[in-house]
Amino acid sequence: MRIIGGKLKGIRFNAPTSLPVRPTTDMAKEALFNILYNAYDFEDCEVLDLFSGTGSISIEFASRGTKAVNAVDKHSGCVYWLESVIKKHELDQINTIKSDVFKFLDQHKGSYQIIFADPPYDLPNIPQIAEKVIGNKLLADNGVLVIEHPTFLKLNFLTGYKETRKYGNSSFSFFENPENE
Repeated sequence: MRIIGGKLKGIRFNAPTSLPVRPTTDMAKEALFNILYNAYDFEDCEVLDLFSGTGSISIEFASRGTKAVNAVDKHSGCVYWLESVIKKHELDQINTIKSDVFKFLDQHKGSYQIIFADPPYDLPNIPQIAEKVIGNKLLADNGVLVIEHPTFLKLNFLTGYKETRKYGNSSFSFFENPENE
């Protein structure tokens, strides 16, 4: 995985192959960050990275000067790997949380300007991510939830849905706080 922008721009990380991950492609990640960077002042943003895996998205946000990132994943190996990168590159704004994402969403209090979720593509309850984020009011007033999912999966029926951007077999669906509509 490669960091696209910020203070770590160009650095490549080789996560252990034993981790159960499917990292976001560089092309899709670059497109996503172009969209978000034009809409938000990252220095003022608090970010929630769900199913963080190798931490590629969390590291990208930290590299670009984001105020704070909570990275949630239930796999010990992923959390350990991300913590080693945080320590090596002094990315103190990233906080790792070892937890099942759905339990976390039910119990967590707080709000975020940007919430990114990259669940396993074969996860049957992907739509519940948006339902729980919106229902539990985890999205700040002008915040955005981005769910990466297989292109064949349609999420446009969910509350707060705004648009979907396709990048090959992957898509990003964007949601906003329905109270802002």
